Amino acid sequence: MKKIISVILAISMLMSAVVIGAYAQDDNTMSFAVASDLHYVEPTEPVEHYTDDPIFYYANRRAQMEHESGFIIDEFLRQCAENDDVDFVLIPGDLANDGKIILQQHIDVAEKLAKFEKETGKQVYVIDGNHDLGYDCETTPEVFKEVYYEFGYKEALTVVEDNCSYTADLGEDYRLIAVDSCDPSKSTEDGLTTDRLSWVLEQADIAKADGKYPIVMMHHNLLDHLPVQRIISRNFIVRWHYSTAELFADHGIKLVFTGHEHCSDAATYTSLLGNVIYDFATTSLTMYPLEYRMFYITDDEIRYENKSIDSIDTDALDAAVPDFTDEQIALMAEDFAAYAKEFFHNGIKYRLGRDLNFDNMGIEEDAIYYNLVRAAVVTLTDMLDAPFYGEGGIQELAAEYGLEIPDSEYETPWHLVTSLLGMHYAGSEYYDLESTEVTMLLRTLVLILRVDFANIGDSFFLVNLANQLLANLGISSISHELTKLGIKIFGEVNALEYAILGLISPLLYSFAYDDDGVDDNNGTIPGYGTVDTMSNITNLSDKFTRIFDTAIFWASMMLKYALKGLNFVPAA
Repeated sequence: MKKIISVILAISMLMSAVVIGAYAQDDNTMSFAVASDLHYVEPTEPVEHYTDDPIFYYANRRAQMEHESGFIIDEFLRQCAENDDVDFVLIPGDLANDGKIILQQHIDVAEKLAKFEKETGKQVYVIDGNHDLGYDCETTPEVFKEVYYEFGYKEALTVVEDNCSYTADLGEDYRLIAVDSCDPSKSTEDGLTTDRLSWVLEQADIAKADGKYPIVMMHHNLLDHLPVQRIISRNFIVRWHYSTAELFADHGIKLVFTGHEHCSDAATYTSLLGNVIYDFATTSLTMYPLEYRMFYITDDEIRYENKSIDSIDTDALDAAVPDFTDEQIALMAEDFAAYAKEFFHNGIKYRLGRDLNFDNMGIEEDAIYYNLVRAAVVTLTDMLDAPFYGEGGIQELAAEYGLEIPDSEYETPWHLVTSLLGMHYAGSEYYDLESTEVTMLLRTLVLILRVDFANIGDSFFLVNLANQLLANLGISSISHELTKLGIKIFGEVNALEYAILGLISPLLYSFAYDDDGVDDNNGTIPGYGTVDTMSNITNLSDKFTRIFDTAIFWASMMLKYALKGLNFVPAA
C-alpha cells in the first residue's frame, strides 16, 4: 500500500511539474523595482503636536513621514531612472494616504509617475490599497482606474469591470496578475472573494497556456509576516491564506508581491504537491527604514536586494514647507536615515502610549477585572518610561524580585521596544534566544508579571483584598514586600507567571528572530524554470522538516519557561 501511495504521489508531482515547468524556457534576465505603501500627502505645515519632542513633535501613530512623502517618492523615482537595471516598477497599493476622500493626492502621484515614464520610457504598474478608494468616496474603483490608466490599465490584456484587477505582460516570459485584494466598503479588510480568487487561478492558467510565468501583485499579504498574523493582524492578510497559497502555488505562481503590513519580510509556503510560493511583503516607502526592493530574475534563479532612500531634496522641502525649523532641515540634510529612525521611534512611542491609555480602553469601573487590568496597564506604562539603569531603575527593581537585567545601551524599555519594532519593519530579524535584547525583553516581562501579582495578590487574591483595606485606611501597600519575602523563602518559581510566559515567549521570540530559511532583504531563490519532479520532492522533504523543527522549538520554549523557569538569579 505504501508503495502504491508513493507511486501515485510521484506521478501527481510529475504532472504538476510538467504543467508548471513546460513554458518560458528563455533565460533572459528581467529586473525591476518594487515599492509599496507610498502614502503620499501634499506637503503642508505639520501643525499637529503628537509628542513632546521638540524635533519630532509631528511623529504620527503610523510613524509615516507624511509631509516628506512627496520628496521621498521623488528620490525613489530618481534612483529608478538612473538605475539601468530597473526595467519597470511595481507598486502594490496605498499610493495616497487619504486617497479615498482626497482625489488630488492620486492626481499628484499620477503626475509624478507620468513624468518618470515620459523621461525614462520605463513602465510603472500599480494596484489599489485600502487607503486608495472606496464606494461613495471621491475616489471610486472607476475613478482609480481612470487616474492610473497609464500605469497598467492601458497595457492590460484583461481588466475586471467591477474592481481594479488586471493582467499585463512583463517582457517576453512573464505575466503580471494585479489583484484588487481590497474591500471598498471596509477600512482594511481584504476583499479576495471566491470570485476574485477564481479569476486569479483562471488568469494563471491562461498565462501558462500562453507560455508565460504568472506573477501576482496585490496589497494584502498572502502569508504570515508576523507570528500568527491571522490572529494578531487579521485585516492585513487574506482570508484562508494557506488554502489560497496552496491554490496559487499549484497553478504555477511562485512570486507574490504585497504591502499593507509595512514590513520588509519574505515568507514561503510549500504545497502538498511540492510547489513553493514566496510572498515578498515590502515595507512602506515613506516610513523607516525607507526601503524598496530590486529583483533580478532568470529562468534558473531569482535574486533580490533592498535599496534605501538615504537623502531627499531638503531645499525643495524647505521651500514647500517653510514651517520646518532650520534644525529639522539640517538634521534631514545631514543624515536622513537617522532622522527617519528617530521619527519612527517617536511615532511608535506615541501610538503605543495612546493605545495603552487606560481611559481609552473602554473598561467599565464595575467590571470584575477592572482593577486587575488597570494594575497591569499602570505597571506597564510606568516601566516603559522608567530608566533601565541607575538608582531606582528597572535593573535595581528587578534584583529585588530575583531577576537580573543585563547591561546594555538601551536607556529605557521604550528604546528597546521601538528598536525591536523597527527591526521588524526593516526585516531580517536576527536577535536569537541568547541575545541581550531577547533576554531583556523576557525578563522585563517577568518583572511586570511579578509586580502585577504583587498588586493583585497571590492565591485567591487575599493580598489584594488586604491592600484595598489598607489603602482605605491610608496605609501603603504591603504586597510588594510580601512578594519579595516569598521569593526569598520559596524561590523564584511562580506557576502562573511561568504558564503565561510559556505561552508568550515563543511569540515574542519569533517576533525578534526570523529563521524561516528565507532572508527578508537580500537573497537568492530558485527561478520559475527550476520546477521538476526532484525539486518538488526535495521541497516536500524540507517542508516536513521545517514543520517538525518548528513544533519541537515551540514545545521546548514552552517547557523551558513553563517548567524550568528562566534561570534567574534569586534574590540574596
